[in-house]
Amino acid sequence: MSRAARGELEGLPVTVMGLGLFGGGAAVARWLARRGARVTVTDVRGAAELAPALRALEGLPLRLALGGHREEDFARAALVVANPAVKPGNRYLALARAAGVPVTSEMALFLERCPARIALVTGTQGKSTSCSVLAQLLRAAGFTAHLGGNIGRSLLEEAGEMRPDDVAVVEISSYQLEVLPGTLGAPGAPPRIEAVAVTNVLADHLDRHGTMEAYAAAKRRILEPARAAGGVALLNAEDPRIAAWRDDGLRRVEFFPRSPGGRGLHIAEGCFRLEGETLGRVGDLRLPGAFQRENVLVSLGLARLLGAGPARLAAAIGGLEGLPHRMEDLGLRRGRRVTDNGVSTTPDSTVAALLSASEGCTLVCGGQDKGLPLEELARTARARSCRVVAFGAGADRLAAAFTAENVEVRAAAGIGEAVALAFDHTPEGGEILLSPACASFDAFLNFRERARAFREALPPLDPRPGAR
Repeated sequence: MSRAARGELEGLPVTVMGLGLFGGGAAVARWLARRGARVTVTDVRGAAELAPALRALEGLPLRLALGGHREEDFARAALVVANPAVKPGNRYLALARAAGVPVTSEMALFLERCPARIALVTGTQGKSTSCSVLAQLLRAAGFTAHLGGNIGRSLLEEAGEMRPDDVAVVEISSYQLEVLPGTLGAPGAPPRIEAVAVTNVLADHLDRHGTMEAYAAAKRRILEPARAAGGVALLNAEDPRIAAWRDDGLRRVEFFPRSPGGRGLHIAEGCFRLEGETLGRVGDLRLPGAFQRENVLVSLGLARLLGAGPARLAAAIGGLEGLPHRMEDLGLRRGRRVTDNGVSTTPDSTVAALLSASEGCTLVCGGQDKGLPLEELARTARARSCRVVAFGAGADRLAAAFTAENVEVRAAAGIGEAVALAFDHTPEGGEILLSPACASFDAFLNFRERARAFREALPPLDPRPGAR
């Protein structure tokens, strides 16, 4: 086994491929540099575009190779750490492997070095909220919980300070799962992955995975490290793709997000229940959006499986806080209620938002078209008597889909124009819902920047009655 494979990094040349703008690349570069590795950070983008990430690396002894990749940075490295956005078949990664250079990821490095108990959550929708709520529930039950992963916060630099009784709550994406090594950790000492959950597998990321079957297979990989560690998997029994998974070496607990039942994790008679045990009342939940009940159900189930007591879980439900841009109420503006569901990047997630919004609302959607089916979204908009304002690169395809269902739709070049049109065509007392259903990359770095641009284009809040 090489020194790099054993984690002995002092003086070794290590290439970080893909700095990215979401923090993982900068975090792993810092971690490597502070352990004495000779770090090269390479990215196809230039310094101007990567400026926010580069600021996090100021003062560190590393070399930048931006604006393209060089073969020698891969063939002569002792280790390559690839950003999960880099496809596994990338020619530079193939060159490294051909030269005998191990290729890993920030997530794999963390999981192999984390001394704490680990809970992993994936899914097309709901994984970020489920992780956030799980961390809140565990803390309310007396645990020390660390929240990170694909949610936007690397835990690699914190791993050395974690204790064995802590719980690392980790959101993991299909990209990260796809590139995980088949075996994590030293032989006979896998990471302490005690619980995993898959919220759902819906249409998304086909530009990366190619087919729904390949996408589902990437999600299914979350079961492998759980099986190796003797953990438990909490799986959506109502999702046909997940329900078909079989794994004889893994303890499995099923959850039923919509159908009441007497087994597994479910909602019945106004309560969240695991088998015959009540974990809390649905009526105590204050998170906006009917779909949040499903996310909280998953979080409660995981918390209980990790050992949290039911009484403390039930007491914590009323104080749970949601993440930004998830059916977030932005208040009354010019007499219209405005709701920010800017996290949506798929038609399925916008369907869920429409079912939680008021009937007759104005939907603001658009961005970079992922080529996903739009028929159900258009049918839901018609059934809910919605108006639509479509913006960005995907506006034409969206407009055609809504028009085919006789939904009133207007097109806008950008999000500022879309906001103006939405206010012009929404009557006082109505609701304006931002739920893009598309990626943001036609005009923004990520969904958060797009949602901020939406907010900045809004008129000011209406004065409260009686305010002077």
